[in-house]
Amino acid sequence: MNYRHAFHAGNFADVLKHWILLAILDRLGAKAKPFFVLDTHAGGGFYDLAREASGRTGEAAAGIGRLIPVPDDAPDSLRPYLAAIARLNAGEASLRWYPGSPYLVAERLREQDRLVACDLEEGEGKTLAETLAPYGRAKAHWGDGYAAIPSMLPPAERRGLVLIDPPFERRDEFDQMGRAATLGLKHFETGLFALWYPLKDGAAVDRFLTGLPTVKGGLAAVELAVEAPQADGRLTACGMALFNPPYGLFETIENDLPWLVARLAQGPGATGAIRWRHPPA
Repeated sequence: MNYRHAFHAGNFADVLKHWILLAILDRLGAKAKPFFVLDTHAGGGFYDLAREASGRTGEAAAGIGRLIPVPDDAPDSLRPYLAAIARLNAGEASLRWYPGSPYLVAERLREQDRLVACDLEEGEGKTLAETLAPYGRAKAHWGDGYAAIPSMLPPAERRGLVLIDPPFERRDEFDQMGRAATLGLKHFETGLFALWYPLKDGAAVDRFLTGLPTVKGGLAAVELAVEAPQADGRLTACGMALFNPPYGLFETIENDLPWLVARLAQGPGATGAIRWRHPPA
């Protein structure tokens, strides 16, 4: 499959990913110590949903479009994410702007924190540089995000997050992502690693999760299906594998994920779950 960010900005998978991303950042920012974020497949970082790439699919309407305006019953954990989208679209007649992960991270950096966001595609790399230009603690890196993992880890800050969110254009993307995470954890064993993946072939996902390394801080996957996963056809389910999750994160996700499933459901088989690969030691 091809999962370039611009074509799917604001869909259900982005909602899951960016909700979890901001929940992690809130926990990293709760301590005064600086943190580092490496975004290996950042894309352009900011999207106009009225333009051709995003408008062609219309996926945002069935994703973030169902959550804006912010519902009164939205869980507290989702409100920072939903508020960020609402601020970007203030004054617009309808939902138009959607932030990618590097923008959301850059907006939350303190003076002691740092972001490096990578993209290999030239056009996306230029857009990413423009997106991050106003943020002095954020840097756009035009290059292979997988290659950046051994070269940029461990960070000087000694705490932080590595987000691996590839477009899945390669047949061996699961293997490539698993190798990258394994290598990254050798360099930065206490770091938070978040790996996004599509869920179309359940057996392939099981093999991927089983093949990931064991770490003291634990490994679990958060999965969301807006209807039963399909091996062929459009994407209806995805997940995020999380190494070394911060304290309390999964309790929050477990409590609030049912609300998200109810809002985003598109058909039979809509569900959300946390799958522990192994708990913290």
